[in-house]
Amino acid sequence: MTSIESITLEVADPTAAQRFHTAAFGLDTQVALSASEAPTTGFRGFSLSLTVSQPADVKALIGTALDAGATPLKPVTKSLWGFGGVVQAPDGTIWKVATSARKDKGPATRQIDSIVLLLGVADVAASRQFYVDRGLTVAKSFGRKYVEFETPSSPVKLALYGRRALAKDVGVPVDGSGSHRLVLGGDAGTFTDPDDFAWKATTVASAA
Repeated sequence: MTSIESITLEVADPTAAQRFHTAAFGLDTQVALSASEAPTTGFRGFSLSLTVSQPADVKALIGTALDAGATPLKPVTKSLWGFGGVVQAPDGTIWKVATSARKDKGPATRQIDSIVLLLGVADVAASRQFYVDRGLTVAKSFGRKYVEFETPSSPVKLALYGRRALAKDVGVPVDGSGSHRLVLGGDAGTFTDPDDFAWKATTVASAA
């Protein structure tokens, strides 16, 4: 496996969820949607992070997300690492918008530099090895706290974070049960990782 080829959020109403993604963040094809009523409660164990170039873009994207019906989880604020805020979409997905910049370089553009999928895992080192064994290459690693993989051709980057640390980072209780409501697609076949995140084979056969 060399990349994430697709990310699918399972939601109760795909039409409404697509309307939110477009209005809130201007997203179209980067994240797929499918209908699901799979039982789920509390923290689903993952978040999506939008990285932007300046605080004005954080404010703009968080603002349109709230206007589109998102629930605020963490207000836009400065921190040691930069500037960011967290919201929860009407479908339950948690979105963080952040930048490492502390000052604006110009007017807000709403341009998203990268999308990172953060999986909250029980054991970062064990999950890291699991994915390395399946062909992913580590790009960044901070011991047993955080791992980011090299996925240059993917629309979304993949990273691992401790489940408890991720819940704290996005401002929700760590408890949760049931479906993650998330399916990842890649070229390593169909499998489930140590934290029950589901992957499906998405390799497209060559044309004759």
